[in-house]
Amino acid sequence: MASKPHAPLMKKHSQTDLVSRLKTRKVLGVGGEDDDGEVHRSKISQMLGNEIKFALREPNGLRLWILLSAVVFTSAALMALAFPNQLYEIIFELTTTRISIRLYGGSLLSISLILWNGLYTAEKVLVQWTLLTEACYFGVQFLVTSVSLLEMGVLSNGAALLLLSEAIFLLITLSFYHQLGRRTKKI
Repeated sequence: MASKPHAPLMKKHSQTDLVSRLKTRKVLGVGGEDDDGEVHRSKISQMLGNEIKFALREPNGLRLWILLSAVVFTSAALMALAFPNQLYEIIFELTTTRISIRLYGGSLLSISLILWNGLYTAEKVLVQWTLLTEACYFGVQFLVTSVSLLEMGVLSNGAALLLLSEAIFLLITLSFYHQLGRRTKKI
């Protein structure tokens, strides 16, 4: 029995066959939009989450604001740690114990480390938490300063400037937080 030689096998190149690729991607569930409106290029990015496109949706001035905040928090923290009496006297025109101002400086330094980390991350959630941390600080600081000034019955120029700047910084931070939380409209 002689067998006939078979024709050489033709290998199908699925990478160049667009219909085959489309069917494969459809079976895997990639390439289409998910509930959040994101198009995943692979099953891995679909499972792990895809934050690459976040950089395109950052509000204008966000990174500059986080940089400015980090510098201000770090400066105030170092000043509170190194010169606690002078910092308090400049703002409130009163004297106090050094330990409370140094504790305040330590907490500012901790927040500044969070801000420095938020400056260099591309994760949307981390930037939102960074802004929320900053907003909480400004809100609490505004309330504590207001109540303290009402109890003392004294309002110096430095304290008034501090209250005004805290309110402005709180509004700017909340504005950026709100802009990051919005979903972009599909084009």
